[in-house]
Amino acid sequence: MRFDRIAEFTLSGRDIPQSALDMAATLLIDTVGVAAGATGLAAGRIARDHAFVFHGAGAPEHAASMMFDGRRASVPGAAFAAATQIDNLDAHDGLNQTKGHIGCAVVPALFAFAENQPELMARDALRALVVAYEIAARAAFALHASVSDYHTSGAWNALGVAAIGCRLRSANPDQLRQAFGIAEYHGPRSQMMREIANPTMLHDGSGMGALIGSMAALMAMNGFTGAPAITVENEDAAQFWGDLGEVWTIEQNYIKPYPICRWAHAALDALSELMRAHRFHADDVTSITVNTFAESAALFPGMPATTSQAQYSLPFALAVMLVHGRIGPNEITGTGLTEPQVSALLPRISVHEAARHSERFPEGRWSDVTVELKDGRRLASGEMNARGGPEAPMDMHEVEAKFHIMAAALSKARRRTIWELREQLMQPEVKFEELARLVRVPMEEIHA
Repeated sequence: MRFDRIAEFTLSGRDIPQSALDMAATLLIDTVGVAAGATGLAAGRIARDHAFVFHGAGAPEHAASMMFDGRRASVPGAAFAAATQIDNLDAHDGLNQTKGHIGCAVVPALFAFAENQPELMARDALRALVVAYEIAARAAFALHASVSDYHTSGAWNALGVAAIGCRLRSANPDQLRQAFGIAEYHGPRSQMMREIANPTMLHDGSGMGALIGSMAALMAMNGFTGAPAITVENEDAAQFWGDLGEVWTIEQNYIKPYPICRWAHAALDALSELMRAHRFHADDVTSITVNTFAESAALFPGMPATTSQAQYSLPFALAVMLVHGRIGPNEITGTGLTEPQVSALLPRISVHEAARHSERFPEGRWSDVTVELKDGRRLASGEMNARGGPEAPMDMHEVEAKFHIMAAALSKARRRTIWELREQLMQPEVKFEELARLVRVPMEEIHA
């Protein structure tokens, strides 16, 4: 696909199907809920404090509010802070083929760039969000096909952020081209499996992706130039861009039911189904055996000491599910990390790679679980793919319930108003500011 067609789609394309806009609204509100839930995490607090102190704006028109904080930083600083915050509560959306996440970077960028456009119509904001998802997804496909390392999402969702900035700031095609080049060149090509082996607040690199993507758009519009983006303009990348504006990858994104790495979800779903069907509890279990794909088997094996480790631990997640029957922010923070009943279960859980599951990654996240009980029963789940995507979608009642769990630190009235905006954003007279004003003011209460 010629770049002028990519530019037309990014900067002015409006022929977006209603189904894609509907999905954008759902992913937007789901991500807002995760942002609210992550506000009290140490990583979010550090990122916001850092942005406030070190990423200030030189003039009010260049500033943006940090999500659920009340303080202002520069547009890139606000995007960075919120993306880091969201990335550290691993409950945000993703796309299987990208092996990563888009919304955690582009949603903060949307709020940051839109703040000084109070007349922006909600449907136009959703169009910009769809464009960002489509650009980021194809950049991811091209990057994964062209390099040997498995890079974090920030390496490619930076281009989706640049797309939002350029669209909302009315960039011209050459400025967009330069922005993509800057975002790709400076994007964090960090190795994902290093973070899996040693979980930290770095997570999936999306905080830096949001920072670089925002800076790229603003710098390009100031005349800064960048090398042509290989993931966009290289001949080998053309295969991933040919269906732009025809195939809507945003509709293939999954919504996570748990704030845990997606690689653990199939095993969690399998265990949950067995618990519902056979009504056993943690004290009834002798052992749990998990067969899964290689990346899932590489997740953190022990009792986590930090929230980052907890979100990248398959055995811990299974133990939490056994003990509590759910996994929310409270189970992976604070006293949830020192639960004696949970730690006592870990030696009973074994995880193994199964070639049949590895062969289906990343298109699917398959696992199977076998539970042995003290009464002698041996329960096998059979093979299961992780729920939440188009192959096994959550219904809207589940998505709403998840939103209220994630955003529990907000008042009921505020949560209800934000959730109801998911449908109201489609109405032609509604402005994006109606949602933005609910997101920029501080939390009523922040849970540690």
